[in-house]
Amino acid sequence: MESAGKLSVIQMAMDAGAVVKVVMIGLVLCSIFSWTLLVTKLLEYGALNRQTDRFLEAFRTAKTINDMGRIGMSDEFEGNPLADMAAAAAQEVELSRQAGLAINGAHRDAVIHRAENAVSAVQASLGGRLSSGMQFLASVGSSGPFIGLFGTVYGIMTSFIGIANTNTTNLAVVAPGIAEALLATGIGLFAAIPSVIFYNYFQTRISAYGARTEGFVAELMNGISRQLDKGA
Repeated sequence: MESAGKLSVIQMAMDAGAVVKVVMIGLVLCSIFSWTLLVTKLLEYGALNRQTDRFLEAFRTAKTINDMGRIGMSDEFEGNPLADMAAAAAQEVELSRQAGLAINGAHRDAVIHRAENAVSAVQASLGGRLSSGMQFLASVGSSGPFIGLFGTVYGIMTSFIGIANTNTTNLAVVAPGIAEALLATGIGLFAAIPSVIFYNYFQTRISAYGARTEGFVAELMNGISRQLDKGA
């Protein structure tokens, strides 16, 4: 083994024992996936917000419930949660009309209630879509340091066994093995800290979009209520 003066991080990783090396490789892969997830989610949320801005601009030009449904089902806004909500609400009103049910007057509240249920069904799937990958970040953030610590404990234990077998306490001899073991904890923290930061950041973004969704639901139902009052 090289002397302590010639040690480098890469050399320590290469010289580590099999168990410690597996731990470090696993943590590095988790870190790479976390950074990949960061980039993917940033692009996803950015595109989602831009599409939502365009949809709201178009939605607010709607004059009738049919217009709301037509805009919501437009190819331009395909897959947008708010567009899906508008389409679901308008479709429910249209289904009630086609079924021969009265959609205004004394039956207005029942129609609005059915439309709200249709919107809630779409809204229920939104959380799962936005939070995909968050469980991975949470897992890496919470378990990464402990996985690294396991590698460190195992590596130090191996180093002490080596000390006992060689009958030497020369620090230059035992330091490399201990340093290799401690590297596992460092990599564990390197993987965990960004994951925690990314998780908290994305949770903030998810909450912000959730609040935006709630505001749109109120706007959508108010628009449908006005149209029903007008006898649309």
